[in-house]
Amino acid sequence: MNKVQGYDLNAPSLSTKLIIATQGSEFKDKITNDILEKYRSDSIFIKIIDVSMLQKINPKDYNAVVVMHTWENWKPPIEVKEFIKRTRDHKEKIIVLTTSGEGSYKMDDVDAITGESKLESTTSYSNKIIERLKPLLKH
Repeated sequence: MNKVQGYDLNAPSLSTKLIIATQGSEFKDKITNDILEKYRSDSIFIKIIDVSMLQKINPKDYNAVVVMHTWENWKPPIEVKEFIKRTRDHKEKIIVLTTSGEGSYKMDDVDAITGESKLESTTSYSNKIIERLKPLLKH
């Protein structure tokens, strides 16, 4: 996976905040862009980071956290695993998309959206994430 160059959308002073932690791939980039397009004109601060930066994130600072990662070598990236373990008390605001070659792998005790990284499926995954975001981002 490629490393994602982090960036922000809209003013950090906005009261509603979303963070998207992802890995660089054409598939995940497309889903990130779909989410950004959906919320670009809303009064929502959106921060994009690479999953390797998750150790610096406190879910208390955000209304919603989206984590998109690939299952590698039969496990999630260590940063994702540690983040999920550390933030169990905030799991109601964390949305996880796990991709794998087989399409069904995910961490135990995580209500993750799972699937294969097929470009023709990005809209379906984007819509699933946006549906889960709606109650978290309503102002």
